[in-house]
Amino acid sequence: MLYDEHLDGALPRTDLAELVDALSAIRPPLELLSSREELTPYECDGLSAYRSPPLLVALPDDLEQIGEILNICRRLGVPVVTRGAGTGLSGGAMPLPQGLLLVLSRFKGILELDAERCLARVEPGVRNLAISQAAAPHGLYYAPDPSSQIACSIGGNMAENAGGVHCLKYGLTVHNLLAAQVLTIEGERLSLGGEALDAPGFDLLALFTGSEGMLGVITEITVKLLPKPPSAKVLLASFDELEDAGRAVAEIISAGVIPAGLEMMDRLAIEAAEAFVHAGYPLDVSAILICELDGVEADVTEQCARVRTVLERTGSREIRLARDEAERQRFWAGRKNAFPAVGRLAPDYYCMDGTIPRRRLAAVLERIASLADEHQLRVANVFHAGDGNLHPLILFDANQAEQLERAERLGARILELCVEVGGSITGEHGVGREKINQMCVQFRAPELEHFRAVKAAFDPEGLLNPGKQVPTLARCAEYGAMHVHASNLAFAELERF
Repeated sequence: MLYDEHLDGALPRTDLAELVDALSAIRPPLELLSSREELTPYECDGLSAYRSPPLLVALPDDLEQIGEILNICRRLGVPVVTRGAGTGLSGGAMPLPQGLLLVLSRFKGILELDAERCLARVEPGVRNLAISQAAAPHGLYYAPDPSSQIACSIGGNMAENAGGVHCLKYGLTVHNLLAAQVLTIEGERLSLGGEALDAPGFDLLALFTGSEGMLGVITEITVKLLPKPPSAKVLLASFDELEDAGRAVAEIISAGVIPAGLEMMDRLAIEAAEAFVHAGYPLDVSAILICELDGVEADVTEQCARVRTVLERTGSREIRLARDEAERQRFWAGRKNAFPAVGRLAPDYYCMDGTIPRRRLAAVLERIASLADEHQLRVANVFHAGDGNLHPLILFDANQAEQLERAERLGARILELCVEVGGSITGEHGVGREKINQMCVQFRAPELEHFRAVKAAFDPEGLLNPGKQVPTLARCAEYGAMHVHASNLAFAELERF
């Protein structure tokens, strides 16, 4: 049950004609989309298995229009879902059939790039990669690099607290922001954060980062820019056993080395990526690790030697150092294109996102394989292994309804497994609508009530992205007892490892 039936009864029916009349009075004229053909491209985000066309789409061109849109929607009681590039993978930008979809894709200006202060001030529709491209002539870049960085927008990155393959060393979006401008549902402008390393008062910038559009609309973001490291080297290690690769990840970190990126792929993901990208991956292995080390040349050389020693000790069959920048980019291209590559193996796949303690990696992988067999589905595994962020890709055929149902059940069990071993139901994709049931497993009722109180402080009428991230207690009551019992049984089984 992705859609929250408890939400439906709480939302008023929207009078489309009245809403269109009110929005049409905005000057300069606001572009609105309402026909079925116009709404279809907006009915889902990257979680395409679930679709819900909005009542209306608004495409503003300036901040004044956004403020007026929010005021009108508040006055008429119309729910508002904000959307950027639509690349999210958890249904965070999934529209409501009785709501307005506020699309900010036209806000793609880089307002300021200050190389001396190492910052960029940008509009929310700016592509992630475009920031680094603009900063490159100054020897700077923006560190968070989701696999979708060529398309995803910085506003969506902030809303979902996106990560990427280099978040192990450089952090998630929340660690790379300085300030933001947001609009509340009343159209009030708030300035969050600042250019100083710290600011007095509550850290509202961190609160808004990852809030999935439930507290306000992001209209401007100031990001940190970092100097491009003078040296970066990549080691590609292959393993005959997944467990050995998992052990290598933990031991690299234990050795005091923090790689810029430390990624793992299993056999199915390797085969798909190699056929798609021709990255030079070995095909007769159970897993590969991609380990990037960056910094000054002397430090990188020393760290490469330490990592190689760990890889040899943990059973790596072959260790290859990228010979040049072109090969380094090919190694990363295979990993960054793993998601579209896996799409060639089945008509559809369901991309999960959970986080576990590194030391439980081998046990969790074994349990995922067992769960996949139980549900009679294949799973390709891609990991931000260094920080324990798993991305199991569940292969299925959406044309067969029972396969989608099995994929949903398997995905739910994987997320609950992450909680059972001391992890989390998300590492970077957010909760959205996809993981809302699993919020009932990860958090207790008092914690969920506090989440709802925070939302109410910014959005008293509950009009901003309702039904996302924080479940109703009624929903949790329906979902809870049976799944908690099953989770306790599974956790007892895992304790054998």
